Amino acid sequence: MELISNSEEETFNIGFMVGVEVRAGDIICLDGDLGVGKTVFTKGFAKAMQIDANITSPTFNIVNTYDGIRKLHHFDLYRIKYEDELDEIGFDEYIFGSSVCLIEWSSNVKNIIPKSAIKIKIEKDLEINEDYRKIIINEEEV
Repeated sequence: MELISNSEEETFNIGFMVGVEVRAGDIICLDGDLGVGKTVFTKGFAKAMQIDANITSPTFNIVNTYDGIRKLHHFDLYRIKYEDELDEIGFDEYIFGSSVCLIEWSSNVKNIIPKSAIKIKIEKDLEINEDYRKIIINEEEV
């Protein structure tokens, strides 16, 4: 499925739409270039899960956990270069639990992501306009 966003508000709303559909144990892989709107998408996603916390990208923490109608583990793996770096935080315990996991920069660890994960890629095209985003859901390869 491909969706088009022309504003942060639309990206937020698409994230909300996806967040409404998640179930316990779902893993969402969110990839795209820096500044493409992954955190805006995640804010909408979290809002759908009735999480009122200020959602920020956990770049230095690797993971932030939020409580809503389901627990959400929000990962940012931008700085991860080797999959075994995640052993230190017990990554398997997060992704094989009953909480929802949203993983930014999942392509950095694609070999350890379960095949059942929902893959989402956000692309921008500055030739169309500065705010244009194509959001591809369940892409085969992120």
